[in-house]
Amino acid sequence: MKNFLIPTTLKEDTISAVKSAVNQAKNTNCEIVLMMTSDAPDSFSSSQFLREMRVGLTTSQEEVLETCRYIIEHSANCKIKVHNQYGLSSPVFKGIIDAFDVKLVILTHSYKQETKRIHQYLVKLAGNQRCPILHLGTEAVKEDFNKALYIENSNANMHVKDVQQFLSQNFSYEIVSQTANFDDNYEEFAPYLSEAISKYDIDLLVETRKGEKIKFKKSKKENINDKLGLPVLSLYEELV
Repeated sequence: MKNFLIPTTLKEDTISAVKSAVNQAKNTNCEIVLMMTSDAPDSFSSSQFLREMRVGLTTSQEEVLETCRYIIEHSANCKIKVHNQYGLSSPVFKGIIDAFDVKLVILTHSYKQETKRIHQYLVKLAGNQRCPILHLGTEAVKEDFNKALYIENSNANMHVKDVQQFLSQNFSYEIVSQTANFDDNYEEFAPYLSEAISKYDIDLLVETRKGEKIKFKKSKKENINDKLGLPVLSLYEELV
Protein backbone atom coordinates (compact mmCIF):
# COMPACT_ATOMS: atom_id res chain seq x y z
CA MET A 1 0.00 0.00 0.00
CA LYS A 2 1.28 3.47 -0.93
CA ASN A 3 -0.01 6.14 1.44
CA PHE A 4 0.09 9.90 0.94
CA LEU A 5 0.03 12.83 3.37
CA ILE A 6 -1.36 16.13 2.12
CA PRO A 7 -1.13 18.99 4.65
CA THR A 8 -3.98 21.34 3.75
CA THR A 9 -6.12 24.32 4.61
CA LEU A 10 -8.55 23.08 1.93
CA LYS A 11 -7.67 25.62 -0.72
CA GLU A 12 -8.55 24.82 -4.34
CA ASP A 13 -5.19 23.23 -5.21
CA THR A 14 -5.84 20.49 -2.62
CA ILE A 15 -7.98 18.92 -5.35
CA SER A 16 -4.95 18.80 -7.67
CA ALA A 17 -2.91 17.22 -4.89
CA VAL A 18 -5.51 14.48 -4.39
CA LYS A 19 -5.68 13.82 -8.14
CA SER A 20 -1.89 13.58 -8.24
CA ALA A 21 -1.88 11.11 -5.33
CA VAL A 22 -4.49 8.91 -7.01
CA ASN A 23 -2.37 8.85 -10.15
CA GLN A 24 0.80 8.13 -8.18
CA ALA A 25 -0.88 5.08 -6.65
CA LYS A 26 -0.92 3.45 -10.10
CA ASN A 27 -3.99 1.31 -9.33
CA THR A 28 -2.49 -0.10 -6.12
CA ASN A 29 -4.26 0.31 -2.79
CA CYS A 30 -3.59 3.62 -1.09
CA GLU A 31 -4.81 5.91 1.65
CA ILE A 32 -4.71 9.67 1.22
CA VAL A 33 -4.52 11.59 4.48
CA LEU A 34 -5.63 15.21 4.41
CA MET A 35 -4.04 16.77 7.49
CA MET A 36 -5.44 20.01 8.90
CA THR A 37 -3.13 21.50 11.52
CA SER A 38 -4.06 24.03 14.19
CA ASP A 39 -2.41 25.41 17.30
CA ALA A 40 -3.45 23.61 20.46
CA PRO A 41 -5.88 25.75 22.52
CA ASP A 42 -4.15 27.41 25.46
CA SER A 43 -6.52 26.46 28.25
CA PHE A 44 -6.41 24.62 31.58
CA SER A 45 -10.12 23.82 31.37
CA SER A 46 -10.90 20.59 29.53
CA SER A 47 -14.38 21.83 28.52
CA GLN A 48 -12.99 25.09 27.12
CA PHE A 49 -10.23 23.13 25.37
CA LEU A 50 -12.84 20.98 23.61
CA ARG A 51 -14.96 23.99 22.69
CA GLU A 52 -12.03 25.79 21.12
CA MET A 53 -11.05 22.66 19.17
CA ARG A 54 -14.35 22.71 17.30
CA VAL A 55 -13.45 24.68 14.21
CA GLY A 56 -16.06 24.79 11.46
CA LEU A 57 -15.25 24.80 7.76
CA THR A 58 -16.13 27.63 5.43
CA THR A 59 -18.40 26.99 2.45
CA SER A 60 -15.44 26.95 0.04
CA GLN A 61 -13.55 24.51 2.27
CA GLU A 62 -16.58 22.21 2.41
CA GLU A 63 -16.79 22.28 -1.39
CA VAL A 64 -13.11 21.39 -1.77
CA LEU A 65 -13.46 18.53 0.71
CA GLU A 66 -16.57 17.18 -1.02
CA THR A 67 -14.78 17.31 -4.38
CA CYS A 68 -11.85 15.37 -2.93
CA ARG A 69 -14.23 12.75 -1.52
CA TYR A 70 -16.00 12.51 -4.87
CA ILE A 71 -12.67 11.83 -6.62
CA ILE A 72 -11.86 9.04 -4.15
CA GLU A 73 -15.34 7.52 -4.44
CA HIS A 74 -14.63 7.06 -8.15
CA SER A 75 -11.17 5.59 -7.53
CA ALA A 76 -11.67 1.97 -6.58
CA ASN A 77 -8.23 1.49 -5.05
CA CYS A 78 -8.02 4.61 -2.84
CA LYS A 79 -9.39 5.74 0.51
CA ILE A 80 -9.37 9.20 2.05
CA LYS A 81 -9.00 10.26 5.67
CA VAL A 82 -9.16 13.69 7.30
CA HIS A 83 -6.76 14.06 10.22
CA ASN A 84 -7.08 17.09 12.50
CA GLN A 85 -3.81 17.78 14.29
CA TYR A 86 -3.68 20.20 17.23
CA GLY A 87 -0.16 21.27 18.05
CA LEU A 88 2.98 20.06 16.30
CA SER A 89 6.55 19.05 17.10
CA SER A 90 9.26 17.07 15.37
CA PRO A 91 8.50 13.80 17.27
CA VAL A 92 4.75 14.26 16.71
CA PHE A 93 5.18 14.82 12.98
CA LYS A 94 7.50 11.82 12.65
CA GLY A 95 4.92 9.79 14.57
CA ILE A 96 2.23 10.81 12.06
CA ILE A 97 4.46 9.78 9.14
CA ASP A 98 5.09 6.40 10.79
CA ALA A 99 1.52 5.81 12.01
CA PHE A 100 0.00 6.36 8.57
CA ASP A 101 2.95 4.64 6.84
CA VAL A 102 3.34 7.66 4.55
CA LYS A 103 5.43 7.09 1.41
CA LEU A 104 5.05 10.57 -0.06
CA VAL A 105 4.22 14.01 1.36
CA ILE A 106 2.52 16.32 -1.15
CA LEU A 107 2.85 20.06 -0.50
CA THR A 108 0.68 22.48 -2.46
CA HIS A 109 1.75 25.98 -3.39
CA SER A 110 -1.08 27.53 -1.37
CA TYR A 111 -0.08 25.64 1.78
CA LYS A 112 3.49 26.87 1.57
CA GLN A 113 2.16 30.42 1.25
CA GLU A 114 0.18 30.17 4.51
CA THR A 115 1.29 32.81 7.00
CA LYS A 116 0.43 31.04 10.26
CA ARG A 117 3.56 29.89 12.02
CA ILE A 118 2.28 26.33 12.55
CA HIS A 119 1.88 25.83 8.79
CA GLN A 120 5.33 27.24 8.10
CA TYR A 121 6.68 24.99 10.85
CA LEU A 122 5.11 21.90 9.26
CA VAL A 123 6.77 22.65 5.91
CA LYS A 124 10.16 22.92 7.62
CA LEU A 125 9.53 19.74 9.65
CA ALA A 126 8.67 17.88 6.45
CA GLY A 127 12.04 18.83 4.99
CA ASN A 128 13.80 17.05 7.87
CA GLN A 129 11.92 13.77 7.40
CA ARG A 130 13.30 10.89 5.35
CA CYS A 131 10.04 10.73 3.40
CA PRO A 132 10.08 12.07 -0.19
CA ILE A 133 8.23 15.35 -0.76
CA LEU A 134 6.42 16.36 -3.93
CA HIS A 135 6.17 20.15 -4.16
CA LEU A 136 3.40 20.96 -6.60
CA GLY A 137 4.13 23.84 -8.95
CA THR A 138 2.45 27.18 -9.41
CA GLU A 139 1.21 26.37 -12.90
CA ALA A 140 -1.71 24.15 -13.89
CA VAL A 141 -0.92 20.72 -12.44
CA LYS A 142 -0.55 17.64 -14.59
CA GLU A 143 -1.99 14.65 -12.81
CA ASP A 144 0.91 12.46 -13.90
CA PHE A 145 4.61 13.18 -14.37
CA ASN A 146 7.02 11.17 -16.48
CA LYS A 147 10.12 13.03 -17.62
CA ALA A 148 12.37 14.56 -15.00
CA LEU A 149 15.26 17.01 -14.86
CA TYR A 150 17.72 16.13 -12.10
CA ILE A 151 19.25 19.13 -10.35
CA GLU A 152 22.59 17.93 -9.05
CA ASN A 153 23.82 19.22 -5.72
CA SER A 154 27.60 19.46 -5.93
CA ASN A 155 27.90 18.96 -2.15
CA ALA A 156 25.84 15.75 -2.13
CA ASN A 157 28.30 13.54 -4.01
CA MET A 158 25.44 11.47 -5.46
CA HIS A 159 25.45 9.89 -8.88
CA VAL A 160 22.48 10.32 -11.18
CA LYS A 161 22.31 6.52 -11.56
CA ASP A 162 21.63 6.12 -7.84
CA VAL A 163 18.84 8.68 -7.98
CA GLN A 164 17.33 7.02 -11.07
CA GLN A 165 17.46 3.62 -9.37
CA PHE A 166 15.51 5.00 -6.40
CA LEU A 167 12.97 6.61 -8.73
CA SER A 168 12.52 3.37 -10.68
CA GLN A 169 11.88 1.44 -7.47
CA ASN A 170 9.39 3.92 -6.01
CA PHE A 171 7.96 6.02 -8.84
CA SER A 172 7.52 5.94 -12.58
CA TYR A 173 9.78 8.88 -13.42
CA GLU A 174 12.67 8.86 -15.86
CA ILE A 175 15.53 11.33 -15.64
CA VAL A 176 16.05 12.61 -19.18
CA SER A 177 18.41 15.49 -18.38
CA GLN A 178 20.45 16.90 -15.53
CA THR A 179 21.98 20.20 -14.50
CA ALA A 180 24.15 21.62 -11.75
CA ASN A 181 22.49 23.52 -8.92
CA PHE A 182 21.73 27.05 -10.09
CA ASP A 183 20.63 28.80 -6.89
CA ASP A 184 23.36 31.43 -7.03
CA ASN A 185 23.24 32.18 -10.76
CA TYR A 186 19.73 31.40 -11.92
CA GLU A 187 19.62 34.25 -14.43
CA GLU A 188 22.61 32.76 -16.26
CA PHE A 189 21.11 29.26 -16.28
CA ALA A 190 17.52 30.28 -17.13
CA PRO A 191 17.79 30.18 -20.98
CA TYR A 192 19.44 26.74 -20.93
CA LEU A 193 16.87 25.39 -18.48
CA SER A 194 13.98 26.63 -20.59
CA GLU A 195 15.54 25.06 -23.67
CA ALA A 196 16.05 21.69 -21.91
CA ILE A 197 12.52 21.69 -20.47
CA SER A 198 11.04 22.37 -23.89
CA LYS A 199 13.33 20.00 -25.80
CA TYR A 200 12.81 16.98 -23.53
CA ASP A 201 9.20 17.76 -22.58
CA ILE A 202 10.19 17.84 -18.90
CA ASP A 203 7.30 18.02 -16.43
CA LEU A 204 9.12 17.38 -13.13
CA LEU A 205 12.29 18.48 -11.36
CA VAL A 206 14.16 16.19 -8.97
CA GLU A 207 16.41 17.47 -6.20
CA THR A 208 18.03 16.06 -3.07
CA ARG A 209 18.05 17.62 0.38
CA LYS A 210 19.66 17.30 3.80
CA GLY A 211 18.13 17.88 7.20
CA GLU A 212 18.80 21.35 8.59
CA LYS A 213 18.21 23.39 11.70
CA ILE A 214 14.78 25.02 11.62
CA LYS A 215 14.88 28.81 11.45
CA PHE A 216 12.15 31.31 10.70
CA LYS A 217 13.20 34.18 8.45
CA LYS A 218 11.31 37.39 7.75
CA SER A 219 11.80 37.08 4.00
CA LYS A 220 11.28 33.80 2.17
CA LYS A 221 13.96 32.60 -0.20
CA GLU A 222 12.61 31.98 -3.69
CA ASN A 223 12.78 28.27 -4.44
CA ILE A 224 12.79 26.22 -7.62
CA ASN A 225 8.99 26.01 -7.55
CA ASP A 226 8.72 29.78 -7.74
CA LYS A 227 11.39 30.16 -10.40
CA LEU A 228 10.19 27.55 -12.88
CA GLY A 229 6.62 26.77 -11.80
CA LEU A 230 7.19 23.02 -12.21
CA PRO A 231 6.57 20.33 -9.58
CA VAL A 232 9.67 19.32 -7.63
CA LEU A 233 10.30 15.90 -6.11
CA SER A 234 12.64 16.34 -3.15
CA LEU A 235 14.51 13.26 -1.93
CA TYR A 236 16.27 12.97 1.41
CA GLU A 237 19.91 12.18 0.56
CA GLU A 238 20.39 9.40 3.11
CA LEU A 239 17.25 7.69 1.78
CA VAL A 240 18.68 7.52 -1.73
